Amino acid sequence: MKLAATKVPVSTVWTSPDAPRDIDAPATAAQPDVAAWAKLMDTETRLGLHGRTLTQLLFAEPVLVRSERDGWSEITAPWQPSSQDELGYPGWVPSSHLGELPESAADPVAIDVPSASLLAEPDGREVAELSFATVLASIEHADGYTRVATPDGGSGWLADDALRAVIEPSGADDRLRLGELFLGLEYLWGGTCAYGLDCSGLIHTVGRVLGLRTPRDAHDQAAALPNIPLDEARPGDLYFFARDGKPIHHVGFVSAAGMLHASETGKRLENGPLTDERRATLVAAARF
Repeated sequence: MKLAATKVPVSTVWTSPDAPRDIDAPATAAQPDVAAWAKLMDTETRLGLHGRTLTQLLFAEPVLVRSERDGWSEITAPWQPSSQDELGYPGWVPSSHLGELPESAADPVAIDVPSASLLAEPDGREVAELSFATVLASIEHADGYTRVATPDGGSGWLADDALRAVIEPSGADDRLRLGELFLGLEYLWGGTCAYGLDCSGLIHTVGRVLGLRTPRDAHDQAAALPNIPLDEARPGDLYFFARDGKPIHHVGFVSAAGMLHASETGKRLENGPLTDERRATLVAAARF
């Protein structure tokens, strides 16, 4: 087992090397274009991701590589706690998406806008477009920019107005503001990036921006976070949903309007009243 880091802006994690379809080629390419991939897929094609994709890794995110086969790496993602594996969320990614861990640096910062340009130098050419919730270690600050450590021993610059310190205090309004950045974004099974989110991916990525090591899946989030009575839930807390005798399958932020959530495949991230079906399956609340 060895340590590595994601060296592409977004790497999708698959159930096996055989899981991707022809239409998924933009996501598995050596230089993936997840934005283009998301645009290619209609609702039926997105439904086909069930049983294929698991989660996504963001730029510079550490992984443990367990094995390699035919250009693919079996990994666990320690930043994404999971009941499936005590070391982190398991799955497979193209080996070309992985590089060496960034050099040690202090003061981690997170991208808190939908996307931000990683630059070769302050106000210089773009090296890559990075997603919301990408966390990087800062090295120095100069003229409204922050230099950050990148995989394979490199570095780059990000505009300060796209960043926040991951230890910066936050409240309910901040959590909801971050979630509302993606209102209207189409649901993506396994999504944890600015180009598509699923229900627990929304919660996980907002938590990451705020410096919280939040589990990846809804049922694990319900188990890990402090549960509260449903009638004590307030905006910024979480609602969890399950059908009779089934595990928790959905999560969303409690909001003044009802709930801010990535609903399901074929729908878009929304903030509005709970439907009758949601009310009938509301089973728990937790303090985020």
